[in-house]
Amino acid sequence: MAAERPSARSASRPAPPPVPPTTVAPDRPLTVVQVLPALEAGGVERGTVEVARFLAERGHRAVVLSAGGRLVRELEAAGVEHLAWDVGAKRPAVLRWIPRLRRLLRELRPDVLHLRSRLPAWIGWWAWRGLPEAERPALVTTVHGYYTPGRYSAVMVRGERVVAISEGVRDHVLRHWPWVDPARLRVIHRGVDPARHPRGHRPPAAWLARWRRERPELEGRWVLTLPARLTRWKGQEDFLELLARLRARGLPVHGLLAGGAHPRKRGYADELKARARALGLEGRVSFLGHRDDLREVLAVSDVVLSLSREPEAFGRTTLEALALGRPVLGYAHGGVAEQLAALFPQGAVPPGDLEAAVERLARWHREPPPPPLPLRPGHPFTLQRMLEETLAVYREAAARRAGR
Repeated sequence: MAAERPSARSASRPAPPPVPPTTVAPDRPLTVVQVLPALEAGGVERGTVEVARFLAERGHRAVVLSAGGRLVRELEAAGVEHLAWDVGAKRPAVLRWIPRLRRLLRELRPDVLHLRSRLPAWIGWWAWRGLPEAERPALVTTVHGYYTPGRYSAVMVRGERVVAISEGVRDHVLRHWPWVDPARLRVIHRGVDPARHPRGHRPPAAWLARWRRERPELEGRWVLTLPARLTRWKGQEDFLELLARLRARGLPVHGLLAGGAHPRKRGYADELKARARALGLEGRVSFLGHRDDLREVLAVSDVVLSLSREPEAFGRTTLEALALGRPVLGYAHGGVAEQLAALFPQGAVPPGDLEAAVERLARWHREPPPPPLPLRPGHPFTLQRMLEETLAVYREAAARRAGR
């Protein structure tokens, strides 16, 4: 179902009350178990790996439960324990993980159980609830999206601490689950590492040489990139229409669609290619598929776009582009609106307003805009800030439970 747009944050909203003091040592090593469906690609998966690696580097014990995927190797290389449990399988047999997870929690006695996705969260919730009160770890959940209101999604707001990844997501939670105590909510924006995405980054010479060999069609073109997996709400159809309108104005545009399609959605990729042909975009748009070198692709793009029809809960790839100093044009809703307001307000256009987007881009082609504001250390959108605030929530939740 389509997600709803977030409302604007109320300026008069009271701040959460301070956490009561406890006798738990603030530097005590923690054991944290994170649970999610898989570790292939995406913001949830990347954030899980980043948090787990940070915990391991700080001397904590990090354990991740998932069905596995391409990020497992990176996780294990960081000293993180991974258990290949298919807790996100959408079939009745998934219920077998409830008693197994309950036994694991008894064995590990973790300080925190962190649930990051709805179906695995139900498995984790039932396992956690089945433990005696004194044996339960602190329960943390993260709301990673504008979940459809209802009982199924409500599990994501049942944590003793609930992390919202943007102000818009926080508003969504309070609007649709009014019984949630605002004092349990913590906004922790997703973040990028400015050292990994440095301003003005230029790809290595070998990468550039290979890129030019593989993409001769980009020579002399104004390159617009939409980094998003191929799915209907991410805006690929708007992107193609945008390219066609800009080309009709005589602009030398070339579009890059950087994102793979789920095996069950390969038909959509074929639809997009047919639509590109119908719009006369042969030779003017490239389907790159999933890219492990997305940073380099963003760095050589003239403009990066976010055209999601539904609001992004945060939108990490647009933040990566902004950190690199690339101009971003995006529909001004969800987390992308928050990023643009903070770093590049001239890139915001009304959601769905293709004509406004065309006019803005045509103006930028004539006169390039000033670069986005730099992503300085300590900014709420930096990776270090995200990691430190996540650890603070873990300590807060663990201390609160230990003090009961």
